Order: sequence, then C-alpha cells, then structure tokens
Amino acid sequence: MSVVFDTGFDTDSLSRALHPLDAPPPARGWNFEELDGLLDGAVALREAAVLVGLVRRAEGLQAVLTRRTDTLRHHAGQVSFPGGREEPGDGGPLQAALREACEEIGLAASQVRPLGYLDPLATITGYRVTPVVALLDPDFEAVPEPGEVAEVFEAPLAFLMAPASLRHVDIEFRGRVRHVLEYETLAAAPTHRIWGATASILLNLRHRLERA
Repeated sequence: MSVVFDTGFDTDSLSRALHPLDAPPPARGWNFEELDGLLDGAVALREAAVLVGLVRRAEGLQAVLTRRTDTLRHHAGQVSFPGGREEPGDGGPLQAALREACEEIGLAASQVRPLGYLDPLATITGYRVTPVVALLDPDFEAVPEPGEVAEVFEAPLAFLMAPASLRHVDIEFRGRVRHVLEYETLAAAPTHRIWGATASILLNLRHRLERA
C-alpha cells in the first residue's frame, strides 16, 4: 500500500496512526535487533527525542529538516530532525523535543501542534530516540543556532513516503557490514543526504500510516 499526500491531507488519520500524546511508547527501539553486537545489552539506552515537524505549503505537506554543522563532535554535517537528549527537567519526550526545537531552530511551542509519537528508535550511539510528530505554523521562520545547525530546509512528505525514494546501502562499521537506509537525491536539495536514523524514522512513519 502506498500513502499519497496532498494539500487536502487529513491530519486526523495521521493522529490515529501515532501513539497518543498521553502515552509515550515504552519499547526499547523497534530496530534494536538490527544493532545486535553493536550495543552493550547491559547498559540502558539514554533517552532522547526529536521533532518530526510537518508544515502545509501550497504544493503539499513538507517535513522540516536540519543539516548539522560540520564542527560538531557527533553527526557533523548530517541531516536530522531537531532534537537531542532528554534533560532531567523535561518531563518526557514531548517537552524534550519542543525544547530542543526551540534551542536549535527558534521554534516556539506556540507554533507547534503535537499529534503523537512514532515508535522509539535505538541508535548505535546508545540512545533511545522517541520521535514526536507535529504540525507547524506555516508562518514559522527558522533561526538556526549556528553552533549546531548549519541550515534548515523542507522536504516534500510525498517524496519521503514514497517507497521508491528509499533504498538500502551497505556501510562498514566497527569491522562489520551494516545495512542502512538512504533516500534518493532530493531535487529541491540535491546536496543533502538523508540517511541513517533520520531515514529510519521516516520509514517508521510510512509503516504506521500504511497499517492505519
């Protein structure tokens, strides 16, 4: 089943495909088995959250993405959603995602309509990432935090949800071959490589929409 998005997209159907906001999913990560041998099973994953922000445009729904600065210690230059580690005062993944989005791209909580959660994702860096899907105010103007974010851009959700846009590639990591996800070149941003955890989060969104 393919999911097609247009300007008349029904956000109620999207909400039904997600975990409800009052019940963050407890799973350790839908992809945990894929990281067998790469994570220490005796060490608890650290909690993190990202904001999968969607904004309506005349041409259809767009996903708001960032390109990390090239000087970061981790994930330098990579495309990602705004987000990061949960802090003790956050009170959960929703609050963490909103705080990080405000810090990284200047997005105010009043400009966000949270819809629900995707399934948590385990990362090879030892995090359990809970994605929060939300609608954003179309008038929002990004203000990237220069120490973390080099650029903020939008990608058509229709492209990101199309099975033909996504492919598997093999990379070597810690002496073994890993199969990771990567999107075909995006016409609107041909130099941006959308892959890894970001691609996996988008795949999970597609799967949940298809099941719904």
